[in-house]
Amino acid sequence: MATPTKSILITGAGLVGSLLSIYLRRRGYEVSIYERRGDMRKETVEAGRSINLALSDRGIKALQGVGIAEEVLQIAIPMHGRHLHQPDGSHAFQPYGKEGQYINSVSRHELNCKLLDLAEREGVHLHFHQRCDHVNWKKKEVHFAGPNETSTVPFDLLFGADGAYSATRLSHMLQHQKFDYQQYYIDCGYKELSIPAGAAGAFQLEKNALHIWPRGNYMLIALPNLDGSFTGTLFFPFEGETSFERLKTEADVEAFFRQTFPDLVPLVPDLARQFFHNPTSSLVTVKCFPWVRGDHFALIGDAAHAIVPFFGQGMNAGFEDCTVLAELMEQWGDDWEPILAEYQALRKPDGDAIADLAINNFTEMRARTADPKFLLQKKIEAWVHESHPDQWIPAYSQVTFSPHIRYSEALRNSQRQEAIMQEVMKDPDIAENWKREDVKERILAALRG
Repeated sequence: MATPTKSILITGAGLVGSLLSIYLRRRGYEVSIYERRGDMRKETVEAGRSINLALSDRGIKALQGVGIAEEVLQIAIPMHGRHLHQPDGSHAFQPYGKEGQYINSVSRHELNCKLLDLAEREGVHLHFHQRCDHVNWKKKEVHFAGPNETSTVPFDLLFGADGAYSATRLSHMLQHQKFDYQQYYIDCGYKELSIPAGAAGAFQLEKNALHIWPRGNYMLIALPNLDGSFTGTLFFPFEGETSFERLKTEADVEAFFRQTFPDLVPLVPDLARQFFHNPTSSLVTVKCFPWVRGDHFALIGDAAHAIVPFFGQGMNAGFEDCTVLAELMEQWGDDWEPILAEYQALRKPDGDAIADLAINNFTEMRARTADPKFLLQKKIEAWVHESHPDQWIPAYSQVTFSPHIRYSEALRNSQRQEAIMQEVMKDPDIAENWKREDVKERILAALRG
């Protein structure tokens, strides 16, 4: 067990920083979190910046590690699959996995508030309105700027959990001779569009599903909330013939949505107002290396591996970082140099892999889910998996429902399986003859080969 006097400092009171603090307190460490924003439990959160989260098995496993999964799941809604709203007005339901497998819609704000409450209950010291200015690595001190004064805080161990635009990472990067850094943006931004509850708090769409309106090079999604509303998010090009820059007036917006998302328009009476009131935000992927310094610093969560939200794994990946650290603490005790070295060796390949998987899933969600051939492919994969679950696991299930499979392994497997399915789908009679034993055997033989 760690000595209670060891001082651990975490920058960032977001989801990962809050959960990490609970893990560390449970091992006896003194833990302080410094957050540049105010306390979200007491201050109004700006509207329009709340992509709902999809809590799945990796994240649940991390919450179970400190015994809080059941409490968190009380504020979640199960989603058993994708409910597709096709351009021709038809609907299709695509289960996520086998019977009984689902992901959970949860409000980022509600979950973060819950984790902060739990951290505070554990004895974590929370400090808000404290912006990280820089880190003195020789003295092991962090300099913070508060509303009225600056402060210098010493640490034995520092975790940078301050998000995709991490100030802690910047200080680490600027004082490291060989720091690799890559960030890139996709061609789409996002805008939140809230779908209110109906009469008496009724859900206006199917409650237990993630709704997708796939439209080729853009899409709209909606996830349910406990109050009967849905948090909708439009992922849309910044520029071009159909883009944010072309929708300049309320009339433009209303005409576009009536033509493109006609079944959504009656559900959002203030659609045009929301469109212009809510901000348009960008989506970034961050890959970097190294994540650690000796025995006294590590990046974690989005600060180490920010990804786009199209596999629903950003939070789950950050929570899994906490799981891996906890397992390494069990192995190495209070010896942080091997803990951090092995944490980096394990999580860096997985962080890169889930970033690539998320980009690939964006293409799948916005374009391929409207393609009947793609839907048939997924039906075939599910059929093979049902009869041979130990040999064929669909890529989505590997990532979402198989926390024992590393992201890097899931990426390799998915690339191989996709190549096999592309060959199968070339069969001109596949639509009529797919449910035949010889088709199944062909797939399994290719997998074994």
